[in-house]
Amino acid sequence: MCGIVGLYCKTPAVEERLGVHLADMLTQMSDRGPDSAGVAVYRDPAAPVSSKLVLYHADPAYPWGAVRDGLASAFGGDPEPELRSNHAVFHAAADAATATAWVRSQHPELRVMSAGEAIEIYKEIGHPERFVDQYELRTLTGSHGLGHTRMATESRVTTAGSHPFSTGLDLCLVHNGSLSNHASLRRTLRRRGIEFQT
Repeated sequence: MCGIVGLYCKTPAVEERLGVHLADMLTQMSDRGPDSAGVAVYRDPAAPVSSKLVLYHADPAYPWGAVRDGLASAFGGDPEPELRSNHAVFHAAADAATATAWVRSQHPELRVMSAGEAIEIYKEIGHPERFVDQYELRTLTGSHGLGHTRMATESRVTTAGSHPFSTGLDLCLVHNGSLSNHASLRRTLRRRGIEFQT
């Protein structure tokens, strides 16, 4: 059974320690999900008429400068990314749908982990304690966060299959369990225009 944790901060003192609390909770849930771990945190909102994208590439040495320069050329500004292992957080001077479409067309080798005003999703395969250290989770601040430790029962253990899943702008989903009718649900949703990333 997977582990699910969450925290909504009601005071600035707790907001400053959001990452510490999420890290401790994920570590405590390790026995309920040793295959992968992930978090969605809400922090540092993008400026008006801008968006925040979290991009992923398996190689921690990926040359993010080309993405930075391309975003600056396409939308203006100099969006220097914040790097956390193999994830990069960019602030783009464009709405999230436009910036996401640009990334997908110009850099199809990258995965958009999250997009919106304030959400940041980080996830990776491996033990939750390793995830906490690899992504320096304890240093994160923010207003609220959601975390997941996965115990895979039916599908491969991959970064894309790890939780949280981005389900829309500033939205995410974690769950425990499996869907026995996933194929028919996918067909129905595809007919309605829903795009799947996993």
